[in-house]
Amino acid sequence: MEQNLIRLLKADEIECRVAVIKENGLSLLLYKDARVDQRILDETFGPFGWKRSHQSIEGNLYCTVEILDKETGEWVAKQDVGTMSYSEKEKGQASDSFKRACFNWGIGRELYTAPFIWIPAGKAAIQSKENRFFCNDRFSVFSIQYNDDREISALVIVNEGGQLVYELKEKGKGTAAAQKGTVGTDGNKAETAQKPAQKNTAGKAQKDSASISKEQMESLQAELDRTGVSMETVQNRYQIQEPGAMNAELYGRVMSALKRTKSTEAA
Repeated sequence: MEQNLIRLLKADEIECRVAVIKENGLSLLLYKDARVDQRILDETFGPFGWKRSHQSIEGNLYCTVEILDKETGEWVAKQDVGTMSYSEKEKGQASDSFKRACFNWGIGRELYTAPFIWIPAGKAAIQSKENRFFCNDRFSVFSIQYNDDREISALVIVNEGGQLVYELKEKGKGTAAAQKGTVGTDGNKAETAQKPAQKNTAGKAQKDSASISKEQMESLQAELDRTGVSMETVQNRYQIQEPGAMNAELYGRVMSALKRTKSTEAA
């Protein structure tokens, strides 16, 4: 198969969704929609170079995305399952399974390297009703940068009024907000960022481990305490049911994101 390198997401192709909201602030998740996947598949493989299909297996809806290998004439397939939507059940599962299958092909996989994004209450209009918190503010990605490992190295998020509410600065660089239009808007990789010295060391050292150790759990809790990120936020973002049962690879991703997140005092 041709070595097509699927490009990185542009800033305006990434959307923000509120994950957890509390009295003192809220956390955001970054995601892409199915239209972005379709556009990138067309760009990379051509409109006749890919196809999708859906299958129902034991009540769950799966999507298979196939890419044409022009050298052999064969179709290479990757598949994933969708999760249930609160509205339009079948449409929601179909779209979700398609987006997940596209992740398997590498489209938007860089979103998994995002830091924990916490917006303090002073930068969001958080309201409460019947002991529940909500926020009607809309947030968007203003600019984004990637390093040579296709990881997010700098990120700026603004509210609907254009006010900066979150910023991850690239190591050794100035304010990322001042670089809009030169970063993350043409699909190319930005200048290389310096990587944290302990990036993914836990995940690599115990790659084959089925669960994390007590010491690793204590290290995770220490990072949560330092950053002010809640365990609930981690579980929601990575779809973890039992933190102590996560494998070493997932633990490494979580710790890497936390280490690039500002401490409570610096936020």
